Amino acid sequence: MVPAEPPPERRSGAGGPAPLQAAHSRAGEPARLIEGARRLGCVLTGDSADRLLRLLDELTRWGRAYNLTSIHDREELITHHLLDSLSVHPYLRGERIADVGTGAGFPGLPLAIAAPQRAFTLIDASQKKLRFVSHAARLLGLDNVKTLHGRVERLHLSPPCDTVVARAFAPLGELLERIQGLCGVGGRVVAMKGRLHAAELAEVTGPWQVIESPALQIPGLGEARHLVVLERRER
Repeated sequence: MVPAEPPPERRSGAGGPAPLQAAHSRAGEPARLIEGARRLGCVLTGDSADRLLRLLDELTRWGRAYNLTSIHDREELITHHLLDSLSVHPYLRGERIADVGTGAGFPGLPLAIAAPQRAFTLIDASQKKLRFVSHAARLLGLDNVKTLHGRVERLHLSPPCDTVVARAFAPLGELLERIQGLCGVGGRVVAMKGRLHAAELAEVTGPWQVIESPALQIPGLGEARHLVVLERRER
């Protein structure tokens, strides 16, 4: 399905920012993004940085009509969506990556831009959000991205994914129960969390083992971020 175009963006009036000022304020964005990603262990090319920033432009344009994000400040979009997404890049394993509950495509789209050699399946129960994801992937030339509509617990992928990424999707116990059809023996799950409590780690049972649970420092984001990296040892 070809997604409907969002309403055209309104031009700023007399009270809005001058175009030259806006252009000047964005001139340093690629360099800041590349440096922020480097601090997270993710190497970006200039082309990758440009694509990531074009993704934000499109998210902003569509977001007004489709309510895709509650964040509208440009700097917060970079920290909360781009850099936060790229923070999991060093923890990916294998070639087949699934992003469950992708929403508007985060972290899956930024990761697909940063890792073009990997194949990404972005999963969500909202057709509206997946229309944007498909549109953005086409616009940015991301041949390594496909979307899948449905409830995660009802899906089965063959072959299974090497890594499943979930960003604030569900408590660990519920997450692991729901993604069983996506991840086989030896598969990895990377759960993105804000604050992490010992009680949630205690929910991990059965075939799953916690490999590590690092605290992350996202450049420019003054909020707690943790990852929980798990591996499936048996069925």
